[in-house]
Amino acid sequence: MIRSAPTVEQALSSPHNNFGWLRLAMALAVVVSHAYSVTDGRVEQEPWFQTTGFTLGEHAVNGFFAISGFLVTMSFLRRGWRDYLVARLLRIAPGLIAATLVVALVLGVAMTTLDWRAYLADPRLWRFIWGTLTSFKSAAALPGVFGSNPFQFPMGTVWTLKYETLCYLGVLVAGLAGLLLRPRLALAAVMALVLAVVAREALAPHGAKSVETALRLPLIFAAGGLIYLYREKVPLSLPLLAVALVLLVPLSFTPLYKAALYLVTAWGVLVLSLAPSLTGRLAEPTADLSYGVYLYGWPIQQALHALMPAMPATALLVPSLLLSLVVAGLSWFLVEKPALGLKRRLLGAR
Repeated sequence: MIRSAPTVEQALSSPHNNFGWLRLAMALAVVVSHAYSVTDGRVEQEPWFQTTGFTLGEHAVNGFFAISGFLVTMSFLRRGWRDYLVARLLRIAPGLIAATLVVALVLGVAMTTLDWRAYLADPRLWRFIWGTLTSFKSAAALPGVFGSNPFQFPMGTVWTLKYETLCYLGVLVAGLAGLLLRPRLALAAVMALVLAVVAREALAPHGAKSVETALRLPLIFAAGGLIYLYREKVPLSLPLLAVALVLLVPLSFTPLYKAALYLVTAWGVLVLSLAPSLTGRLAEPTADLSYGVYLYGWPIQQALHALMPAMPATALLVPSLLLSLVVAGLSWFLVEKPALGLKRRLLGAR
């Protein structure tokens, strides 16, 4: 099962992978998951939460962090720190700036209960824009917007970008310090995070959610990066992944469950992305809509619920998914793709 499985290193020699499709699927999963919380403010009713302890959206975010950790570690080692910084900045910032301005100045003007002049003059509007762009503040509300919704904030997903950015900085520091060239030190760091997760579950399983998140996302990101560092040894085995998922069931009653789930998620997402038996069957997507879907899905669902508050979560899904894809397409072709073109021009000589 293991000896016959290809390794990550072998799979990377192929021009085909499923990163694009998986990222899009996970972004759409976040939109599906948020349909529940947008309509009634509760996540407890979601089936994934009831069975695994995490919502479908949280599982999707976990997958994003695993892929990101793998790819940005590879990016740093292949291109160096200057190119790494330019690439990370141009991938995250333009889409976020555009989404923040569109939500604040277009959607906000259309949805606010205030006169548009009063809305544009309200200092809360400009605090919202500043807070979102400088500190990824996701709980900020716009004046007179979504006041009757269970959640009033219109950019509810940007909080993860804070952790993403911190993880990027972690790779930068580790790379400059030479730690990425010493995989055993990276392995020790991942094991320390694993022990911290297990200790929290043993000592304070019902503690602050923020602590759980602050351990969960860096661990999954670091695990993705570690898989790249050990790419010559890590197998891509679908049967072994199935066994690992089954073994999570008995662990779900122990403090080991969450740490094991995070590690299986990090490896499993990369198996699905790189396993030769799964790649090359579909043409890679010509547009990367995942970031746009992730950014715009929440405000679109908030607007739909504000306009049709009686619509149940299941009825909200189809229009919110379709609108998210359309707006994400506009974001890709008008903002993100030109920014990546600039990245290629800046980095092309390297």
